[in-house]
Amino acid sequence: MRLSRRTLIAAGGAAGVTAALGAGAAQASERGGAVARSAAEPAGAVEGGAAEPFGELLARAEALLTGGTFDPSDPDLAHAVTTLDSSAKGLWDSLDRSAGRTALWGDLAPLTDPGNFGQSYTRLRTLATAWATPGTSLSGDAATAESLLSALRFVYDTAYHPGAVERGNWWFWEIGAPRALMDCCVLLRGRVPAADLAAYLSVVDRFCPDADRRTNSPSLSETGANRTDKAVIVALRGLLGADTDKVASARDALSDLRDSGRNSLFRQVGSGDGFYADGSFVQHEVVAYTGTYGTVLLGGAAALLSLLAGSPWAVTDPAVTVMYDAVERSFEPVVFDGLMMDTVRGRAVSRQRSGDHRDGAAAIAAILLLASGAPRDRAGRWQSLVKGWLTRNRTTPFASSATLPQLVLAKRVLDDPGVSPQERTTGSFVFAGMDRVVHRRPGWALALSLSSRRIAAYEAGNGENRHGWYTGDGMTYLYSDDGLGQYNDGFWPTVDPYRLPGTTVDTLVREDAGADAGTSTYLPSNAVAGGAVLDGAFTAAAMELPGPPGSGLRARKSWFLLDNAVVALGSGITAGDGRTIETVVENRNLGADGSAALLVDGVPGAVREGGPARSRRVHWAHLDGTGGYVFPGGTEVRALRERRTGTWRDVNTGADTGGSTDPVIRDYATLWIDHGISPTDAGYAYVLLPGASVAATVIWSHSRPVRIVANDRVVQGVEDRRSGVTALHFWAAGSAAGVTASGPATVLVRRRGARVTVAVADPGRTQDTVTVQLPFPVRSAVSSDPAVTLTPGARPRLTVAAGGSSGRTHLAELAL
Repeated sequence: MRLSRRTLIAAGGAAGVTAALGAGAAQASERGGAVARSAAEPAGAVEGGAAEPFGELLARAEALLTGGTFDPSDPDLAHAVTTLDSSAKGLWDSLDRSAGRTALWGDLAPLTDPGNFGQSYTRLRTLATAWATPGTSLSGDAATAESLLSALRFVYDTAYHPGAVERGNWWFWEIGAPRALMDCCVLLRGRVPAADLAAYLSVVDRFCPDADRRTNSPSLSETGANRTDKAVIVALRGLLGADTDKVASARDALSDLRDSGRNSLFRQVGSGDGFYADGSFVQHEVVAYTGTYGTVLLGGAAALLSLLAGSPWAVTDPAVTVMYDAVERSFEPVVFDGLMMDTVRGRAVSRQRSGDHRDGAAAIAAILLLASGAPRDRAGRWQSLVKGWLTRNRTTPFASSATLPQLVLAKRVLDDPGVSPQERTTGSFVFAGMDRVVHRRPGWALALSLSSRRIAAYEAGNGENRHGWYTGDGMTYLYSDDGLGQYNDGFWPTVDPYRLPGTTVDTLVREDAGADAGTSTYLPSNAVAGGAVLDGAFTAAAMELPGPPGSGLRARKSWFLLDNAVVALGSGITAGDGRTIETVVENRNLGADGSAALLVDGVPGAVREGGPARSRRVHWAHLDGTGGYVFPGGTEVRALRERRTGTWRDVNTGADTGGSTDPVIRDYATLWIDHGISPTDAGYAYVLLPGASVAATVIWSHSRPVRIVANDRVVQGVEDRRSGVTALHFWAAGSAAGVTASGPATVLVRRRGARVTVAVADPGRTQDTVTVQLPFPVRSAVSSDPAVTLTPGARPRLTVAAGGSSGRTHLAELAL
């Protein structure tokens, strides 16, 4: 579908708005000037008292919900239209329209429960969207509109009105219900009686009067995605009520003018909620949340920027470039071919209807919407980036999960021959602000989920993420061409939650988490979690692992992420509770009828269902479609093929996100190392070779291009002869491979010709100064981080002022 610029402008829709306003907004961003009025100016009436801006902006708001003007017979859009129609028709058929009703849907009774009226509004929004969207069976139907108006009034009279007392989950009262209600009013605005509209605006004024404060706790300032959500609600309320002050307050909340920018969404933070300079995104103070709350923040900000562009309330804060930076620093590294990595999705991994492909689709739409007002060079690169993601993913195609507005946005890019798809992003990324590491190669990517006393091991609550206990204990997520369905194909309800890849676990039986109302986080006691990255291509990461409550387990774990391999080392594994301790090498979802061959030293290496087979002194293994595994020196490895059954309800019983009780069945191939009962100072070493063939795995096992130089309580490290990289993590002062460190630190050294590059970090954030001594002479520093001081000579020393650097990497390039 190719639309002319005139058609796009006339459409007034999401596609039309972004095309029509993109050039002007981009020019304003490039020159840093204002559009109509500075965000810092006080709110006031629209000049001349004209009502025209409200109508125009409400039309834009409607188009952001429906996709605007499009051809419903377009085969590329037909699936999205059909999906919307099917959902709406099911809701319409089950909607209680009787005079004596006590609820709108039988499964959402009593209506006075916050979760029930919140979900009722969400369902009504789906019906209203279908009514306002061409091509659905309910489109423009008068009876549907009348029933919707009646239903909205019924919910107001029965449950959600200014006199109601906020109880239960605050989110339904202050974000979920008012947002869905305002969306319904936008879609039905030509039919909602004036008295009813006034009532609905009054209930929003009661529970979401502004975006700055939590209504049920006025001393609490809103931050991050919650602030964005509320800003959108207040903006829509202002437009519907022709209230200039409300619209201005929504705009100003993005920059937090009320509190002098303290909670501005357009600033990078050093702690707490928001985007960090290193690309991290945190919400709820201690949770890595780029993929859900971060996406909501980006999407809400992009929607308001687009919605208000060119109006008297245009967002002109020059610090909006923080959002542009976030696309490249925060989102690009954690999206793989359109999938949002689960390592940054928090408790949302347990939501049946919100898989990585759906959160990825939301991020893609937010990026494309933001591109409409971004400087031309950034917008062009983002469009190429998105086109690459969309064209490579054939396993979970965007069109199968995107909403209609998302698909309309994406289709414009896909249909544009002037936009070339960008190749996969490569590089290594340490997100020190949220204890995450992502390593990307042309054919695969690996994400590493760590935790510490700064970043939660997991979040649970309101019935969500009931089995997330070990997701922050070093879980590794492997993505490849053949594994795009790995985590969205029934993984979370069927995987053994005690055997997540990369983790070292105590096998004690855990109680379900998240049963209480509200959300809670588990912060472990360890300081070390993070690492250092060298040349943007090589990473060494480490985590000191404390056992869960009730366990005395302690372990020291390191990962070395190289060109075509990931080396995992463990040391000091000790426990005294009389239970078995295991390190999980792999636990791969093989699908509903998995037949991938698993070889161990060249022979089928696992039994099915009858109990795990023990193989002694295994040197290598290979799983078809995934890659190879090497165990340097030989290791006792257990292997199992099993068919597992679970339900989404097992992992999520949330009021509006709870899963189905229908059985989900998947096959798994599992490899793990059994450290025995109450081990003392045990260890492990294994190598992941993503995408490697059987032959390549065998060759790697024999040639050992990467040498383990240390794996004990003091230091863990490797030498990669092909790349010239030595990568080490020091748990204390010590030496390995000729490199000496004065205390805990992560160090990478790469020698190439007459140059040496060095990367140093203190992921435990316990050292003011770290001194690193090198084993070869250095004449001078070519360049270095300001915190690095070189003492040249035959045994040169680098002194790194690591205090206050929040775990970030310090770099130096030296001349031999």
